[in-house]
Amino acid sequence: MSTAESLVAATAALSKEELLRDYRLGWESRQASLAGRKEVFMGKAKFGIFGDGKELPQLAMARAFQPGDFRAGYYRDQTFMLAAGELTLQQYFAQLYATPDADAEPATAGRAMNGHFATRLLDEDGNFKNLAALKNSSADISPTAGQMPRLVGLAYASKLYRQNPELHELTQFSVSGNEVAFGTIGNASTSEGMFFEAINAAGVLQIPMLISVWDDHYGISVPAEYQTTKQSISEILAGFQRNAPGEQGFEIFVVKGWDYPALVDTYLRAAEVCRREHVPVLIHVTEVTQPQGHSTSGSHERYKSKERLSWEEEHDCLRKMREWLLSEGYATAEELDQIENDAKDLVKKTRVAAWDDFFNPIKQERDEAVALLETLVTETGQENSLHEMVELLRHNPTPIRADIVRTVRRALRLVRETRSGARRNLQNYLEQALAENADRYNSYLYSQSEQAALNIDVVPAEFAPNAPQVDGREVLQACFEANFRRDPTIFAIGEDVGKIGDVNQAFAGLQEKFGELRVTDTGIRECTIIGQGIGAALRGLRPITEIQYLDYLLYAIQILSDDVACLQYRTKGGQKAPLIVRTRGHRLEGIWHSGSPIGMILSSIRGMHVLVPRDMTQAAGFYNTLLRSDEPALVIECLNGYRLKERIPQNVGDFTLPLGVPEVLREGQDVTIVTYGSMCRIVQDAAKQLAEVGISAEIIDVQSLLPFDVDHLIVDSLRKTNRVLFADEDVPGGATAYMLQHVLDEQQGYRFLDSQPRCLAAQPHRPPYGSDGDYFSKPNAEDVFDAVYELMHEADPKRFPAIY
Repeated sequence: MSTAESLVAATAALSKEELLRDYRLGWESRQASLAGRKEVFMGKAKFGIFGDGKELPQLAMARAFQPGDFRAGYYRDQTFMLAAGELTLQQYFAQLYATPDADAEPATAGRAMNGHFATRLLDEDGNFKNLAALKNSSADISPTAGQMPRLVGLAYASKLYRQNPELHELTQFSVSGNEVAFGTIGNASTSEGMFFEAINAAGVLQIPMLISVWDDHYGISVPAEYQTTKQSISEILAGFQRNAPGEQGFEIFVVKGWDYPALVDTYLRAAEVCRREHVPVLIHVTEVTQPQGHSTSGSHERYKSKERLSWEEEHDCLRKMREWLLSEGYATAEELDQIENDAKDLVKKTRVAAWDDFFNPIKQERDEAVALLETLVTETGQENSLHEMVELLRHNPTPIRADIVRTVRRALRLVRETRSGARRNLQNYLEQALAENADRYNSYLYSQSEQAALNIDVVPAEFAPNAPQVDGREVLQACFEANFRRDPTIFAIGEDVGKIGDVNQAFAGLQEKFGELRVTDTGIRECTIIGQGIGAALRGLRPITEIQYLDYLLYAIQILSDDVACLQYRTKGGQKAPLIVRTRGHRLEGIWHSGSPIGMILSSIRGMHVLVPRDMTQAAGFYNTLLRSDEPALVIECLNGYRLKERIPQNVGDFTLPLGVPEVLREGQDVTIVTYGSMCRIVQDAAKQLAEVGISAEIIDVQSLLPFDVDHLIVDSLRKTNRVLFADEDVPGGATAYMLQHVLDEQQGYRFLDSQPRCLAAQPHRPPYGSDGDYFSKPNAEDVFDAVYELMHEADPKRFPAIY
């Protein structure tokens, strides 16, 4: 069939009603964009970024989008979401106003700015819905190209569901792997490394990933000549095009963003080959316009020529669709005028309804607060600042909740010496308001379901009396094998994980036992290894993604921070991705193989658990816990522990360790040393040396940094020793400062100290190569000894005279 014939076939299959429905949806979306910009300028919203100009390609994409499919897009896909039936106009405006209600704004409950779309994949108990029957959108993020790594994983899950017979019964998540992962991105964002890494990964994996590039020639003010070689992403990716069916590679399509029949044909054909053959597809949608410019932050008239602006007006996709409908006789001018007018009226109606739903509850809360405040005014008189404060709140035409709470707190400050029922009532109001707003704005950083990691039952490890001593890696190997046999949804991917069983052999032999689909080698591409896991976890699988060394986590820290760590938070419990990131670090040698950037990690990935086991048995217990929970985590194994001898528990695949519970490795009376990971052995060596001079050190292994000592057990040690040293391999001010803040500030451990708390960290540079470089750069046993001895010297210089 020729191209012309296929275009006729594709559009002829659509009835007049379907064509006019698309036209109506396009204009409703356009009017929403126009109205949204005005709302920002009126001060009713903080910021706006809209999808105007991209309506037709998104309508076409929606026609190819089927139940079970997933979207990983960016913040201009409102028309697609409307056409797919996963967004209403009222929900669109609710997000613009930041309505903190998951019923009114189900994508983010007001937590993300407008244009960040998501569907709720979980029920109220945090369990997955029947995703195979739903049209699904993974939760958007703002960082450009940040959706691409996750897109790889969403498509990769279809490959696993199709090719692994053990997964075929999981029809809640997939029907024979027939689902396509649709991705969208702007042309300028294709300059990002994540885009190219994801394109290459998809080509290697041969997965059903369909990526659309909306090409409007600009990235904010920067034109394509500064963005893309040859000014065309499809041209520079032409080498990915497969030469014949069955060959590895991509199918690449190029279509104009204003050509409705060509767009419909392209998307239907592209999605079919993607779905049927599991071939990745790129659709380069060219000549797209952006009528309102990039966002409400500025005007595109500042950087576009008059000629360009005139061209954009002439090639506006909705204008072109109108011309096509008229020329083909599908509608009259009067019919189309009516559709456009109706769209404008509908948008106005839904905008007003969304504003009322957002603002009326705030007014009610304001009125309640004013009534309580007025009672205080009656008690104190009107000639004071309290009265002025109340009047200011009463007459505020558009208060926000911060205005209400701020006024109440300042009012209570003014009447702090008053003891009355009115004051107590206002205090009760404040407590309730703070609790409600904590739920609105601070909940779901971590899972709140029954499967949350902290809810997993603790099962002690059991050891046979004659259990042999084996290499630590063998404990992990036995743990992974037991879990793989227990749960077919578990799989592991990473560099060198498959054939050789990872560089430290914890997966040795498991590929032979479970096959390449479950223990899989990847290329050197840390960012998309993580993304591959995120997307698969969103679709009900249990990935273990390996980053070979802790230093290399920096390649993936952005996607961990901006995507998986905040996923539950930014959807208010609507989505989850229980990804396990496995890596190893500490005590190796050299600038790029011995880093310990724990402070950076702790600050970047709140929302994930960070576990730092001192040996492989502890690591196995954590893996068992995590693989039964529904939360993401980073597990940092000790690089120098794989050959150290340990005993394998009899229940190696079943015993579990609690998160956030430190362990006392050595009891002592004089000083508490708080540490973790490989430093535990260093500190234990130092404690033996300290005992020789009469100093009794208590050693606490915190075991997990996120969460940290949830029961405040470390303070119990401080009550006894009254002195503390925090030891870590991070740079000064990193994890030692983090632990100090938790123990002294949050747990109020300062009350029990007789000496200044001390921190012992690494030097503020990366360790040079060689054993001497390690010794003089990271804390060693002599450093620990000297730090503790100095504390004791200050307390009792006669008993502990100065050494140096």
